[in-house]
Amino acid sequence: MGGPDLKKRRDILFSKFPPGQVPEAADHLQRLDEVDVQPKHEKRTVGVGYELTQHTLQELEEHLLDRGYHLDNTLMSKLTRALVYYVENTQLHNLDAPERRIKRSSQEAYVKAWESHLHGDHDDTPPEWREYK
Repeated sequence: MGGPDLKKRRDILFSKFPPGQVPEAADHLQRLDEVDVQPKHEKRTVGVGYELTQHTLQELEEHLLDRGYHLDNTLMSKLTRALVYYVENTQLHNLDAPERRIKRSSQEAYVKAWESHLHGDHDDTPPEWREYK
């Protein structure tokens, strides 16, 4: 089984107004290191290709927003954008996560959990009251 695919290809969709944002935005993005840029004028998008360890879609879009560009804000675009941000951030987080250790036996996990868990067989009665006759 191969490792995670870290090469991403995304489209950044711009709002209809102001018109003419695609060529200017493509110029700005081409100045960034390690970003492949393809303006698609007829679709109001800029295609971007990048390595996830170098850039994220969120970073690229924030770069454009900081420079005054207007992205498409329809509900579908917002949902798609949020999903991509989440997936990319999760993938980056998982790259830093240590490898999960699998317990030697399934019983070992339950024994450790039981030992640290407060369970119902604990008696809070002081010992002198338990032995009172």
